[in-house]
Amino acid sequence: MAIPAQIESQWLIATLETALREDIGSGDFTTEATVDDSQLAHARIVAKETGVFCGGWLAECLFELVDPQLEVRTTRSDGERVAPNDTVLELNGRARSIVTGERVALNFLQRMSGIATNTRRICDLVSQYDVQILDTRKTVPGLRVLDKYCVTQGGGHNHRLGLYDMALIKENHVALAGGVGKAIRRVKDRMLLLGREIRIEVEVETKEEFLEAVSSGVDYIMLDNFSESEVEEAVQFVKKRGDKVRLEASGNITAESVLNYARTGVHRISMGALTHSVTAFDLSLRVDS
Repeated sequence: MAIPAQIESQWLIATLETALREDIGSGDFTTEATVDDSQLAHARIVAKETGVFCGGWLAECLFELVDPQLEVRTTRSDGERVAPNDTVLELNGRARSIVTGERVALNFLQRMSGIATNTRRICDLVSQYDVQILDTRKTVPGLRVLDKYCVTQGGGHNHRLGLYDMALIKENHVALAGGVGKAIRRVKDRMLLLGREIRIEVEVETKEEFLEAVSSGVDYIMLDNFSESEVEEAVQFVKKRGDKVRLEASGNITAESVLNYARTGVHRISMGALTHSVTAFDLSLRVDS
């Protein structure tokens, strides 16, 4: 299975090697003592609950680093729904290698599938509305590219990847610049000086800041901790103006409240919980022989 185009292969290998060094250290003493070096085995990674699988290509790369002689076959595609007892990965080869790589492979797969599963659940809840579900930068340091990839496999969309690919003016920027309008002007002036075109979003916390942002000509306005009724009011205001600015609801939005926000007609809903509060998807490796 090929590595997705957005995942840089050298970065992936370095990340997996670091994870294996952390777990194996000076050696897998238990496995070396209990499993003969020449012993062969067939094993499967199976789902233990209903959800969305993600990360088979990563597990293949990881087991290849453990033992290039292992035969590894992913049986489910990223983003595919799975049910209890479904096999997602099969392995054949040295039993020692399979058991030694087990925990690290499962750690990645369970997090990745957990993100994809949660994102799919949220997207399904609002599927009748024309709204995008987005992630945030609240990801595991060093693993952001994986976290954000998994969001897309659950049907969600990526917000900016980092500080470099979009200007997002948040409350501290506003405070330090002396107001919403001033912050926006300074960003536009900076981009003009650099000769760059970049999307600009501004976070607003009050109706007054919202009105100032609308008249400042940004691409997106993030309505931070606005109630459902306040978001709906903002949506109607922009519609009446015929403005092209896109509105984003954000701030402690949960699976319980996301549908109410989607009903407002807002264009985007960003949820940090997609990646910062992941429930691991239950997977297990079973040695059959």
